[in-house]
Amino acid sequence: MSCMYCDEQSERRHELLIEVGKLPHSTVFVLKNQNHLGRVVVALNCHRQEVYEMTEEERNGYFADVARVSKAVNELYHPDKINYGIFGDGVPHVHMHIVPKYKDQLQWGHFFWDKDLPEVTLSDAEYQEMVEKYRKALGI
Repeated sequence: MSCMYCDEQSERRHELLIEVGKLPHSTVFVLKNQNHLGRVVVALNCHRQEVYEMTEEERNGYFADVARVSKAVNELYHPDKINYGIFGDGVPHVHMHIVPKYKDQLQWGHFFWDKDLPEVTLSDAEYQEMVEKYRKALGI
């Protein structure tokens, strides 16, 4: 099985994600399903399945990138809280979902989960605008 985060030509990757750009230790993607507006994924630039497999430099750099991206999410979308999720059952590559959440809105008080939720898609122009906002906020 090929890894969609490692294979830039992966059909699945292009079905689910839009690349924002590369940071020192990760690549940032906008998730096409925007049921939580502003949701992004930060994927480690080298293939590791588990956090403990990362070298100290990779781990420190990756989590610095995650902090940088979450700050951009906060500046752009002003959530009441940001949720962070590392799963990987379906895609065994270290990647984190960064999900803005708002009081009294979708899944507030619960972990985010896409199962049984309608998918929210944007227009091509709206995705492009989101990508550009992230690129500017991240300096990439």
